[in-house]
Amino acid sequence: MPPEPIPRRATPAGHGAQRRTGLAPTGLAPTGKRLTPGSGDDGRILEGDAAGDAIAEASRATVSRRDLARRDGFDELSPALGRLDEDAVRAALDDDPEATAALLVDMAGATDAALRALALRLAGRIAIERARAAELDRRGVGRQRPAIGACDGDLDLDASMDTIVAARRAGSPPDVDALVSRVWRRHDTAVSLVIDRSGSMTGARLATAALAIAAVAHRYGPAASVVAFSDRAIVLSAQDEATDPERVVADLLRLRGHGITDVALGVRAGLIQLRRATADRRVLVIASDCRANTGDDAATAVAEAMSEVDVAILAPGDDRADAATLARATGARVASLSGPGDVLEAIASALGAAAHG
Repeated sequence: MPPEPIPRRATPAGHGAQRRTGLAPTGLAPTGKRLTPGSGDDGRILEGDAAGDAIAEASRATVSRRDLARRDGFDELSPALGRLDEDAVRAALDDDPEATAALLVDMAGATDAALRALALRLAGRIAIERARAAELDRRGVGRQRPAIGACDGDLDLDASMDTIVAARRAGSPPDVDALVSRVWRRHDTAVSLVIDRSGSMTGARLATAALAIAAVAHRYGPAASVVAFSDRAIVLSAQDEATDPERVVADLLRLRGHGITDVALGVRAGLIQLRRATADRRVLVIASDCRANTGDDAATAVAEAMSEVDVAILAPGDDRADAATLARATGARVASLSGPGDVLEAIASALGAAAHG
């Protein structure tokens, strides 16, 4: 049996938003108006238990093994019902990262429950591994600093060697409070990653979005929020709340590409999250082709958001025309993504430019 979904903590009424503006967690402004405290959104921005219910509902749509078997390389990755060869997946990712990532995304929606659980778990783990190895701090996204007695971060062996040697001579464990770790600190920056999960965002695009989640969540932790939008906005990870990045990646893949595209709604949902942040610098990152086909004017929503936060757009490299038009109209920054292979560099560039530009 596949593992049970990780329970989602319901967001308390008024959490976060009321600390800063009194804005209800689901505030949404009518066309041409700014977000104001108490605005309603007719239930189109979902958070907490409502978001969990929407994810569970969306995950009922699955892909049969027969359909998956039509994909090149599937039999090598899943040689039998309920099986996924992790070594084969990793080797295939090295050979053809875009096609393999797209196939892994589709397997994460398999009708075969055991295969689906394995693919979801592996996709999240690989995304986090690659984010950790990316060294996004080179572009000023974040910095490490030494911290004595910190329980998080990576142990600094050189700085801790005297403590370790002394403990070994004494035949006792090292004093944890005296060990030195190198920890990430980004208290001056908050990020909301707003991801298009409409019908145009499938396969490699969804894999790219999963890697973007991993990169932002790993580097910013609770200072990052993640929102997936189509004609509804679903908060996968709320601002200033500690969440498991692998769970957030899995939730995105359970949603899959579906629905029409309301870019303005996604922007407003991300702005609501950023209004909860206490950081001096706040950045809204839109991962989308920005081809809106419903809702309010996207340029108006982005322009209004830019009066409060920086905005960067991550657009598919082969379909960036609408995103480029939106960026020109608003002054937002835009970066192109050709596939999962270049998402980490693009995010580092976009966040660094938005933060310092």
